[in-house]
Amino acid sequence: MVSEALANVGKYSKASAVIIKADRPEGELVIEVADDGVGGADPSRGSGLRGLADRVAAVDGRLEIVSPAGQGTRLLVSLPVRELAEATT
Repeated sequence: MVSEALANVGKYSKASAVIIKADRPEGELVIEVADDGVGGADPSRGSGLRGLADRVAAVDGRLEIVSPAGQGTRLLVSLPVRELAEATT
């Protein structure tokens, strides 16, 4: 998700800065990629963001895209975290 988001920033956003944040609240992994570029990202206009949304959904995750024109783009992904059970003997 992060590498594809950064590829989109490089291709389309004309951004001067990108912030990547990750957090792990209870039961999920939350990743945010935000830039200060031109905004206006629209998943209906191309396959990149749609493909990203499909891949996130395939692992029961959620993708939120906030990209007002002229105000940069923020992608927020929430992925469920499944803990590995400790082996007992």
